[in-house]
Amino acid sequence: QVDLVESGGGLVQAGDSLRLSCAASGGTFSTYNMGWFRQAPGKEREFVAAIGRIAALTNYADSVKGRFTIFRDNAKNTAYLQMNSLKPEDTAVYYCAVDRSRSAVPPRQGRDYDYWGQGTQVTVSS
Repeated sequence: QVDLVESGGGLVQAGDSLRLSCAASGGTFSTYNMGWFRQAPGKEREFVAAIGRIAALTNYADSVKGRFTIFRDNAKNTAYLQMNSLKPEDTAVYYCAVDRSRSAVPPRQGRDYDYWGQGTQVTVSS
């Protein structure tokens, strides 16, 4: 069992920055791939970013590439999503997730993740 708790969401203006955190407990964090997903009202959940267990590999959705950065601190059992130059279309509930498969490449599909956090709301006003 792995428990994930996201934090750092909030209401910001377009162009602002936010840093989301995902604190994990249970299991061995350093062996997991970590992913961030988001879901806007009336839309399906979509992939945002993922990071490999050794942090050498990262994946980003095209819509956030160059603006968002995913990173991790294995000593703190925490993954982060640094979001810069936020846009109104980034408004969504953001979820972090754990992939325990030890896959070399962090996956982009939600079905490949085993545990999910409860989500944190990010609202970007224009």
